[in-house]
Amino acid sequence: MQQQHRQPELVEGSLPVFVFPTELIFYADEQTSHKQVLTLYNPYEFALKFKVLCTAPNKYTVVDATGAVKPQCCVDIVIRHRDVRACHYGVYDKFRLQVSEQSQRKALGRKEVTATLRPSASQEPSSPRPQDEERRLKEQLADSEFFEQTAFQTESRPVAGGPSLLTVLLGLVCMAALMLPTLGEQESTVPVYLHLSVNKKLVAAYVLGLLTMVILRT
Repeated sequence: MQQQHRQPELVEGSLPVFVFPTELIFYADEQTSHKQVLTLYNPYEFALKFKVLCTAPNKYTVVDATGAVKPQCCVDIVIRHRDVRACHYGVYDKFRLQVSEQSQRKALGRKEVTATLRPSASQEPSSPRPQDEERRLKEQLADSEFFEQTAFQTESRPVAGGPSLLTVLLGLVCMAALMLPTLGEQESTVPVYLHLSVNKKLVAAYVLGLLTMVILRT
């Protein structure tokens, strides 16, 4: 009688997870380094679903923090550092990638990736100092609390606070100036001292155009 081969049931947390790179380094003075890519590989014969957790989710934007990887395929996960400040220099954060089968909820495997912000690549020492290396190892071995990336943290840039009140008021003034009659118009109920010259209206239109560009960028 032919024996039927079945895939052995995987124990929770026992599945090796293949991620590259295993460390993310952001440099404050290099805008291009503020965007990093993690590649998750699936060398198995079955599809995997994944979830990205982080110890400091408010500092990062993770594009597609959840998703799926087909068998024998890989997927790129884009991570952006959105809180580049000096107070974060040298702080080690962690990302955890949890994978599971499509039909199951338990995490079959997990992999942690460290992330740190540094002032400049030009100031990077040729070899890490012993105390820095010791600190990094302690950060990696320490138990950390991971949080899910919230839904608003997508590929789009962080939501800004919108235009300031001064910008809005100045825009309204420019619009009102353009609506006033031009100097020399006879048939108008508006007092003569409110009539504006063509040059003044051109200035108002130019300022209004600049304000519109500022508002669209916020």
